[in-house]
Amino acid sequence: MDGILNINKPSGKTSYSIVALVKRLTGEKRVGHAGTLDPLASGVLPVCLGQATRLVEYLMPATKTYLAEIELGITTDTFDMEGKVMTRRDFSAVTPEKIAAVLPEFCGRIAQKPPVYSALKQQGQPLYKLARAGVNVEVKSRPVNIESITLKDWHAPVLTLEVVCGKGTYIRSLANDIGEDLGCGGALRNLTRTRVGIFHYAAAVTPEQLQQACAAGYWENLLYPLDSIIEDWQTAVVSGETAKNIVNGVPVALAAGTAPGYARAYGTDGLLLAVMRYDMEKQLWQPEKVFRSLTPPDLCGTNNSRACCGGCEDKCPQALGAGT
Repeated sequence: MDGILNINKPSGKTSYSIVALVKRLTGEKRVGHAGTLDPLASGVLPVCLGQATRLVEYLMPATKTYLAEIELGITTDTFDMEGKVMTRRDFSAVTPEKIAAVLPEFCGRIAQKPPVYSALKQQGQPLYKLARAGVNVEVKSRPVNIESITLKDWHAPVLTLEVVCGKGTYIRSLANDIGEDLGCGGALRNLTRTRVGIFHYAAAVTPEQLQQACAAGYWENLLYPLDSIIEDWQTAVVSGETAKNIVNGVPVALAAGTAPGYARAYGTDGLLLAVMRYDMEKQLWQPEKVFRSLTPPDLCGTNNSRACCGGCEDKCPQALGAGT
């Protein structure tokens, strides 16, 4: 079964535990998630099944939206409320005006230092394991892109922000840094991811709803199509020699054009055949991932300019007398 489930991960569960649950309920062995959520966080977790797992890398860079509650006047070693309290400071001088003045500093392409307690690796070991072992870890800043930060609510000491950002952004780090800029410190109290690309919170299903769907035998209806996460790419429909070359990994010319980037190639049956990447040097489209073999209509072509290959019965336009 190939497709993507839009799961609403509850707080307190790991992303891995949701993947394990999907495997158990659906019986699909190839399952993976796109974008880890901390156990404290809840919300949208796209889970890819079957051949959709091969498209995870194209979903990872998708724009994400978070609703973050930050408690001011406190700092912790993990940058959230699950960590050890490091400092407590007065937050009484913070006003909505001061918050609004600080937020633009964190928008755009910025350098962000990830939390020490994170899954990022150093010398092959996750940082959180080194930190728990008492190893002094030096975390380097890295560039992230934050499209916007909107103040949604302020009830001292808690401010609620909507953050729209790109891949690799740590909202825990953002909470800590905003708190420091306000002069009182801050830690993430609650986090909900409301969007990952085309997947929205309102349409996400809970683990309980997935269990019910599996028990009733309609869980496949919850799957988003394999190619839904690349639906904004250039598109080409191929057949004949072009289709054969793509399946064999041979670069081809496509009607998709010559714009740098990626395209999706379909067979004449409307199913995704391959992901294509444009090679600027060769000025051809290189098959990057092939998803299936050819059907008889793909082999014969849809323009009916080739002789029928035979054996296609009623599947081929030429066998139906559409022309030769």
